[in-house]
Amino acid sequence: MGTRTCALTLVLLVASATVWTQQAPPPPPPRTLVWVDRAGTEQPLSAPPRAYANPRISPDGRRLAVTVEGQPEHIWVCDLPACSTLTQFTSQGTSNDLAVWTPDSRRLAFRSNTLGATNAFWQMADGSGGRERLAPLTAFNWQPRSFSPDGLLLATFVGNPATAGDIWFVRMNDHEAFPFLATPALEGAPRFSPDGQWLAYISGESGRVEVYVQQLPGIRGKWQISTGGGTEPVWNANGQELFYRSGNRMMAVAITTKPNFAAGQARMLFERQYGLTQLPGTNQAYDVSSDGQRFLMIKAAGQGPS
Repeated sequence: MGTRTCALTLVLLVASATVWTQQAPPPPPPRTLVWVDRAGTEQPLSAPPRAYANPRISPDGRRLAVTVEGQPEHIWVCDLPACSTLTQFTSQGTSNDLAVWTPDSRRLAFRSNTLGATNAFWQMADGSGGRERLAPLTAFNWQPRSFSPDGLLLATFVGNPATAGDIWFVRMNDHEAFPFLATPALEGAPRFSPDGQWLAYISGESGRVEVYVQQLPGIRGKWQISTGGGTEPVWNANGQELFYRSGNRMMAVAITTKPNFAAGQARMLFERQYGLTQLPGTNQAYDVSSDGQRFLMIKAAGQGPS
């Protein structure tokens, strides 16, 4: 009997030691925020190094919303151009990210696990009022990505387990969701054009993730923009240029829409190792100033200037 007791005690001690030796995952590395002009020249922002991700500039150009990764993960807001003081925007849940401004810069939509499963919410950008759920309660991973210029539609990426990922629209007047592109191939990173007549997005239909543009409403025409792989499309606010990433290269393509749609030859603006979204690249790791002349990038803390 004494031997069995000793053996049981040893097992319990080993199990207890196993529990105590389990460690939390290491914190994400600190990063800095920098402006980068079209020639690749950097100008650092005043914000201290933190685990920044998914920066989004408000349409009026006055504020920045950015995720600070970690446990918990929250969205913070600062005034531009310096971003000297960060104010925490989200406080509920343990994972809040992927902020998207409404066209009037008054609200932020974002992804949160406030209700358990991740979903899309929105709230006044000054933090007043409560958050409101925007997408249906499903097992899907709803990621808000872009508002139409009139604010009537929210384009989302839906992590549907049955597909590689789809693009759905949410009507903001009644919060009804409906698919825009839902095929066996990956579709994601949707961005409405400044006039609301076109949607840029990524797709893996060719076997490689590329940037495409489709005419709205409905599916009235489709054009492939990138040819050597492309992610993270962002429109110039003038509607005459589309930016995207190809590895560490920032690419720009001239766009004309009248009398017919046409895309020019892609040209590289600069090449440097800045924060990238993980493939398949359905998120956005940079943003563009309203004049299309500067890019707000994320870089590793301690990485030298360009």
